[in-house]
Amino acid sequence: MRALLAGVAALALTAIPATAQDTAERPAVEEQIGGGGRPVGANWARSPVIAQHGMAATAHPLATQIALDVLKDGGSAVDAAIAANAALGLMEPTGNGIGGDLFAIIYDPATGELHGINGSGRSPQNQTLAQLREKLGEAEALPPYGALPITVPGTVDAWFAMHERFGRRSMAANLAPTISYAREGHPIAPVIGMYLARSLKAYSAREDQFDFSNARQVWFADGNAPEAGEIFRNPDLADTLEAIARDGRDAFYDNALTDGMIDYLQAQGSAFTRADFAGHSSEWVEPACVGYKDGYELCELPPNSQGFAALQMVNILKNIDLSQWERGSAEALHYMVEAKRLAYADVARFYADPDFAAIPAQLLGEDYGAQRFKLIDPAKATPEFTPGEIEVAPKLEGEGDTTYLTVVDGEGMMVSLIQSNYRGMGGGLVAPGTGFMFQDRGELFSLDPAHPNAYEPGKRPFHTIIPAFVKKDGQPYMTLGLMGGGMQPQGHVQVLVNIVDYGMNLQEAGDAARFNHDGGRQPTEALAGPSADPLGTLYVEPGIPAESIAQLRAMGHTVEVVDNGIMFGGYQAIARDPATRVLTGATEMRKDGQASGY
Repeated sequence: MRALLAGVAALALTAIPATAQDTAERPAVEEQIGGGGRPVGANWARSPVIAQHGMAATAHPLATQIALDVLKDGGSAVDAAIAANAALGLMEPTGNGIGGDLFAIIYDPATGELHGINGSGRSPQNQTLAQLREKLGEAEALPPYGALPITVPGTVDAWFAMHERFGRRSMAANLAPTISYAREGHPIAPVIGMYLARSLKAYSAREDQFDFSNARQVWFADGNAPEAGEIFRNPDLADTLEAIARDGRDAFYDNALTDGMIDYLQAQGSAFTRADFAGHSSEWVEPACVGYKDGYELCELPPNSQGFAALQMVNILKNIDLSQWERGSAEALHYMVEAKRLAYADVARFYADPDFAAIPAQLLGEDYGAQRFKLIDPAKATPEFTPGEIEVAPKLEGEGDTTYLTVVDGEGMMVSLIQSNYRGMGGGLVAPGTGFMFQDRGELFSLDPAHPNAYEPGKRPFHTIIPAFVKKDGQPYMTLGLMGGGMQPQGHVQVLVNIVDYGMNLQEAGDAARFNHDGGRQPTEALAGPSADPLGTLYVEPGIPAESIAQLRAMGHTVEVVDNGIMFGGYQAIARDPATRVLTGATEMRKDGQASGY
């Protein structure tokens, strides 16, 4: 057998000899340990996926396959997205689940319209800021763990709202694959295994501050985190999803399951009542779009999400031709980072629940973008940017870590969906017998009563998760998302720039080395007083040239190189050619994900 294999290898090497011309055309390469070459495209990426009838891209291969099965069974892109999202709550619990919130942008080919849904939850109706402060004691911010940062989980309600308008299969059918995997088990993926280990370490270090016992029982029963390849089961989650499949939306928000959740949360110090859950509803909103260049428009959802930050960056960057410099050059990175800092200064000042705070329309104006662009010094980093001088209407009187996926069906319906428990797996609390963790999104409230994002009863906190949509020449073109807190708006813009300014395909645009600027004023800080970190730190991946890093430091940026991929998000995208209806999909190397079609 060994001789046969050697013969086959020799035949493979000699059957198609290289010509002198082939050899001459190949550039000399440095011999080193690293990745191999590719016949087409960049060596550091793989080919995008191309199909015609339907496509899904998610952070887990099994979730992608579930979405495709739904499409092949006649389900709409919304059916497939719901099914995949349910699966990710089981298979990627370190980023999402039914204890969290959901935002989505849906393109409806029947009407040619974009629809946005805000599925974020609110704070308890009967708890004031003063009462919350009393519970917090000397703390100057809401904690990331325990009962106090929990807001009403909005995901399940958003599922049913989307399904009512755009679903074709029953919700029971959409949830069935995840129920089966929860009972029978599924293998842990490599990146998820790593995140589970990190979560166990983080929660264990704070176990004296909140009740971690139920979470231990669900995910860490033997005292260890499940490892890659280990079969994991969650029968409690299967029971919860079966109740939702059987009894609908109210099974979660206004039923016996609700009472169990409320009893548990109140015992942990929460002010929630059943009325808070029963009264929750998602909101249909209109996405906003801003033109960039060459016919491309980026579309995002309005606050309380941070989607407008990406649009503000685009409005600033359209005033400079980034393609005059090489990708990864210090000049291009400098302008992008400064645009991010300018946009985020406004995020910290103006972004909040629009039911409680007026969001200035000027933020997305081209004139305002040009005005902000003029504040960028081309030669050096500005020590601190302040918010724009915009008149803010009086505060209104209020009434009463993440996963991204995208699905496109054969009729051209396109879904861009993002869902999250916020920090890692969430706040650490699991109601007995439910199998899911509550989010800690309320950590993003400000405790300054003068701030638009201040904690108030029945209010939605500032949200980091944002789905995106791209139009080209006025036509629906691409869904995209990039999970990862404050990385998301700057990630959306980096992907768009990679495609438009540097001619990358969808896969290359996501695999390319990224930056993540962290710091500056935050939406949780008080309005008055200095920012804790006005300049911030520019984190870059090793693919950014060393000479660019040195030049950026000379320009005054604080730059650190990080090579673990954790803080640079996780990207999925699908593009649809309006003429041929051919679909192109991508999912990046930093996650376990898969893009696939048929």
